[in-house]
Amino acid sequence: MSPVKPLPQPVAPVALTPDQRRIAHMAASILLDYPDAQRRAAWPAVADAVTSLPLVIEERFRRFLNAMADADAEALEQNFVATFDLKRKCAMYLTYYAAGDTRKRGMALVRFIEAYRAAGCEPSDEELPDYLPAVLEFSAASASPVAIDLLAAHRDGIEVLRAALTAMQSPYLHLIEAVAASLPEIDDATRERYLSLVNDGPPTELVGLTFLGDLKPYSAREEVGA
Repeated sequence: MSPVKPLPQPVAPVALTPDQRRIAHMAASILLDYPDAQRRAAWPAVADAVTSLPLVIEERFRRFLNAMADADAEALEQNFVATFDLKRKCAMYLTYYAAGDTRKRGMALVRFIEAYRAAGCEPSDEELPDYLPAVLEFSAASASPVAIDLLAAHRDGIEVLRAALTAMQSPYLHLIEAVAASLPEIDDATRERYLSLVNDGPPTELVGLTFLGDLKPYSAREEVGA
């Protein structure tokens, strides 16, 4: 029996105004997304915007930006792929943590689509609706509490991602910590699920194909599986 891995210390929630939460979530959405030329061009604006946030959250954004300041475009893109697209416990897709490669994931994604539409938004065709940067952008763009509910309901997945990035000592950890600080404190039940997922990983019943296709924990960029 493998030893139980310790959990990182919880991130304390930070009181934010609705406007501050939208800024934090839009900043995290941009910085956590694949760093193509369009996203990289927005990084200076993000650096300016986060100065309006409480210092404990602003500093987390600043640490990420400082860590990536000297990396060129190719290095940033390669680092992103190596971090998020090839590791099960670093998936950027929230339903993957609870549903994994099982038939349950298709229905979980349908619920995400329904949540977007209930808030008056239409999910993008470019990514699956549970893609964390997309959910954060949804939160930033919508006045509805639905996006926060989605993030809070999948907090165990966010915490598994945080634990994996902690173990890797990845600069992306600072962004996930900023997101975690913007959410309500996790309860005991969520922490138990988080502990189980950290040690066992997502479910791996590889018969979970649905009308949505083979839903891998990574996106369909050319670099993956090349």
